[in-house]
Amino acid sequence: MSIRPILIHPDPRLKKLCDPVSAISPELGKLAEDMLETMYDAPGIGLAAPQVAVMKRVLVMDCIKDPETAPRPMVLFNPVITWSSEARSTYEEGCLSIPEQYADVERPAEVRVRWTGLDGREVEEEFNGLWATCVQHEIDHLDGKLFIDYLKPLRRQMITRRMEKLKRERARE
Repeated sequence: MSIRPILIHPDPRLKKLCDPVSAISPELGKLAEDMLETMYDAPGIGLAAPQVAVMKRVLVMDCIKDPETAPRPMVLFNPVITWSSEARSTYEEGCLSIPEQYADVERPAEVRVRWTGLDGREVEEEFNGLWATCVQHEIDHLDGKLFIDYLKPLRRQMITRRMEKLKRERARE
């Protein structure tokens, strides 16, 4: 397993639609392991393949934050939201590609998602709470959408300018 570099916004790859995974391969298994390792190291609760410069419909997540509870790492290939609740919830979201920037985003409170697992089998599960927010946020990445796209233009521009400055500073290091 290896930790991969995470792309920082603005990067054109973060705004692109990702290609579906056609078959589960050992290379994709390795990608999923690396993504989980990268996510835990960051630390984060979700990571989508385009954030590590792989333009495939793959995401990983684990929303267990309690150290007393066993982790629940999940790998989703070609995830699709098949149902969304009318009830809404607002969470303060952040993103590993937009470090140290947070904003309230309103999304459906519950979603049902269908995906292919590492074993090649189709899975469907309903998520609520933080899990629902996380899976929607990561699926957005696969569609070239960032959480800041839900914000008002001025706030989005402010965050983008901060990220441009951060990238310049990191380039000098």
